[in-house]
Amino acid sequence: MSVPEHLNLERRKILGISFLTGTAETMVTAAMSGGLVVVPSGPGLKDLPVDAAYREALINSDFAITDSAFMVYLWNLLQRDRVPRVSGLYYLQTILRRPEMRIPGAVYWVMPTAASAEKNLRWLKSQGIDIPSSHVYLAPQYSRPIEDPELAAQLKLHRPSIVFLAVGGGVQEPLGYYLKQHLDYRPSIHCIGAAIAFLSGDQVAIPNWMDRSGLGWLARCVARPMVYVPRYWSARKLAALMIRYRAELPPMVG
Repeated sequence: MSVPEHLNLERRKILGISFLTGTAETMVTAAMSGGLVVVPSGPGLKDLPVDAAYREALINSDFAITDSAFMVYLWNLLQRDRVPRVSGLYYLQTILRRPEMRIPGAVYWVMPTAASAEKNLRWLKSQGIDIPSSHVYLAPQYSRPIEDPELAAQLKLHRPSIVFLAVGGGVQEPLGYYLKQHLDYRPSIHCIGAAIAFLSGDQVAIPNWMDRSGLGWLARCVARPMVYVPRYWSARKLAALMIRYRAELPPMVG
């Protein structure tokens, strides 16, 4: 499958990554043609110089979504640009409205835990999206390098056209890139992380106004400060990378 020509996709190269800059609807339509979709966060992007596997996955993705409000704000300020932000949560909500989501056997989910899978699947079913157990995979605790021949074998067997990786950032991207390299067909692979958990109640709900304002991080920090305050505070390091490298890929260090 190829990207429909009429979409005329626009991109910006930021820190060496080719980000889509259109609407969520255009991004989803493009992604449904097949390929690896990544949704990098601020805390993730600051690791580009030190995490080779994450870096390689982002560089070799087919579609990168402008989820990080911090990155978008810094880019627009530094470059006097007007790149729009599309959150991972809104991107997922847009996908879930697509008719493809309701085709039997078309969708496959990789979930982080059995408890999360139960909540997420129950919520999806309430939205008219019924996922059979054969199309749900519980991710193991991955070690580096991130590889999963069993998952690849299941996807080759069932051949879903849409694959969601709902595991943690920094893991799902290398996993998605591994699948892209090892599958014998080209599904759309969406690294959406915790986005489904915000909808299902597995994590704190993020109101639409807060998501649109780029304040989803604040809701997570208030709900679980010991976990998320250090994570989002670490994203401050992204500012130095953006100021120094802008469109260029930062070199590896260490």
